[in-house]
Amino acid sequence: MIKANRHTNFVLNNIRNTVPQLSPLMGLLISFGACAGNTADPIGPSQSDFGGVGLMQMPTARMAKEGELSLNLMDNDPYRRYSISLQVLPWLETTVRYTDTTTRLYGAADFSGDQTHKDKGVDVKFRLLKENYYQPELSLGFRDVAGTGLFDGEFVVANKQFGPLDFSLGLGWGYLAKGSNITNPFCRVKDSFCSRVGGYGGSTGGQTNFKRFFHGESSIFGGLEYQTPWPSLRLKFEYDGNDYRNEFAGTIAQRSPINVGAVYRVADFIDAQLSYQRGNTLMFGLIFRNNLNSLRPMSNPASEIYQPSPATNLVDAPWEKMAEQLNHSAGWENAEIHADEQSLTVVAEQTKYRNPNEAIDRAAIILANSAPASIQQFNLIETKQGMPLEKTVIDRNQLALQHQEPVLGVANVVAEPITIEPVMPLENIVRPAKDNWINYYVNPLLVQSIGGPEAFYMYQVGLNGVVEAKFAQHYLLSGMLYLNLADNYDQFNYTEQPPDGNYLPPVRTLIRKYVNERPVRINNLQLTRFDQLADGWYSQLYGGYLEMMFAGVGGEVMYRPLNTNWALGFDLNWVRQRDWENQFGLLDYSVTTGNLSAYTKLPYVDNVWAKLSVGRYLAKDIGGTIDVSKEFDSGIRAGFFATKTNVSAEQYGEGGFTKGFYLSIPFDLFSVRSSRQKASISWVALTRDGGQPLGRKFNLHSLTESRGEVDSIFK
Repeated sequence: MIKANRHTNFVLNNIRNTVPQLSPLMGLLISFGACAGNTADPIGPSQSDFGGVGLMQMPTARMAKEGELSLNLMDNDPYRRYSISLQVLPWLETTVRYTDTTTRLYGAADFSGDQTHKDKGVDVKFRLLKENYYQPELSLGFRDVAGTGLFDGEFVVANKQFGPLDFSLGLGWGYLAKGSNITNPFCRVKDSFCSRVGGYGGSTGGQTNFKRFFHGESSIFGGLEYQTPWPSLRLKFEYDGNDYRNEFAGTIAQRSPINVGAVYRVADFIDAQLSYQRGNTLMFGLIFRNNLNSLRPMSNPASEIYQPSPATNLVDAPWEKMAEQLNHSAGWENAEIHADEQSLTVVAEQTKYRNPNEAIDRAAIILANSAPASIQQFNLIETKQGMPLEKTVIDRNQLALQHQEPVLGVANVVAEPITIEPVMPLENIVRPAKDNWINYYVNPLLVQSIGGPEAFYMYQVGLNGVVEAKFAQHYLLSGMLYLNLADNYDQFNYTEQPPDGNYLPPVRTLIRKYVNERPVRINNLQLTRFDQLADGWYSQLYGGYLEMMFAGVGGEVMYRPLNTNWALGFDLNWVRQRDWENQFGLLDYSVTTGNLSAYTKLPYVDNVWAKLSVGRYLAKDIGGTIDVSKEFDSGIRAGFFATKTNVSAEQYGEGGFTKGFYLSIPFDLFSVRSSRQKASISWVALTRDGGQPLGRKFNLHSLTESRGEVDSIFK
């Protein structure tokens, strides 16, 4: 009997319950998408039930456009799947997924209540060949490579398009091949390929068992997609390689291996999917999508107008008005201005524009409009926390030539501004910077975790009040007071360390004690000194209550050559654990922790960055962290990190090792004001004590980002 009516109501109720849990990211996608109009273009490649481009249960070789981010909510009884898929590079697709098995509980009722089982999974797909007239598109993929392995599988699949028809044919292993309609071709190479044994990390999970790849049963799968004459509608037909034997959810009947479905583009940023699968089940899904390359800032401040009206001399020049214009129009805050008869130098922090060329161009026009005519050279020295980062030299005559009306048949050859190592001027101050100033602001904070054993979604909402006082040029006194507004951390059942991870000191797993004991708490109170030691060398020394859980002293030194995309840094810290019952109290546990870090932009791939750190972590374990991120044209950065130390998977506990994903999002993408600030959305599967770094307030690599090789982020 077809379960369409009952299941449809079940789907709608489930989506209604799930949307609030994923609302931060969904709201981001919708707010971005609402700025774009509906498209008349055909849908093109769409998401599968598992997330990632595909048909329904089966993948295809197709890739989405580079930068496309999809949040997928799929319901196919007895599984509900929530996934995020990102096309990182033209040839690399990544997916993070939770599968909710409605027929199984997460664990014991006295611990997890009636929460149903949630399984984490990570997929990757690589394009090996791009389609041309003679050859098909060919891709290699791995499903559920870093989880429990409940749905793990590998596949090779090819696609060829003929007009509105796009055909796919593939060979799968593991979960994609339970139908076992063909003998595993690798069995002919070695007998061990004929069986698929072992799990993904035993009881800890979260690891990859390479010995399972391409082992066991195999199946041929395939299908086609038809782009209808109506651009918003695409039809799908699929031969499923899985016969649903020995499912984790229990017995699942399959009356037919043929699945049929349709995807409809409701709006430019929303797709709806409906399919009939296994010959007896109706599936429904929603996809919220946008492209991280195509997003642009909401703010579009008018450009400065080049209208020179130079002052007659240095005495009569409107220096204070010039400083105000540099601040409000060009983002050069609290400018210190030096000038003589030939040159003018501005020393300031640039706080407004992510595109450095925008800030430089605006400042150059402001200076050219008002500075005395005798001055022929403008110098802009950008600083951060009092440290000089770079000096931009602008020739006034070249600037005038740039704004000169073009003459027919005559090409204007304009010399670009040059960037050199900064040397701080000491004389001829015509407008001093203001000293001893205080900055304060309030930021909302949302902390969330997904997939815990007590509840699928855990959250904490509050406000961070920040106060910063600069004095004596090199020093910054900063504090952060947190006010908790709402959370559901009372659902945490671990008041102490989890029993599967009590080998290490409890440096992070006591988070509930810190959160619940103090709804108002001082998360940070520290004094920091910043210095430029020499060309390319920077340092910071700090002491105080460095983060919510630790206090102490430390320092960092970094070497970052100008106009290059690599840097080396080293930090060393001695810290003691803070007392959760006393804001200013300390516990007995102390540790010396630090890392040697290397940063670089990877060759041969567009805007991909890597960071490698080795050192000692808070639980006194020793190891390394790798962080790889992709920066898109919008300025959004998507990254992955993993930390492996000398702690074994069994000693670490569930998850095996620390790993996670994050998105760094510029504020000006959803604000009417230009800004260089960013917000972060992160996903970490579980909080354990292994591989945990100190949460330092400042990072020299971030502070000195202006020294990097400049590429316009607005292409």
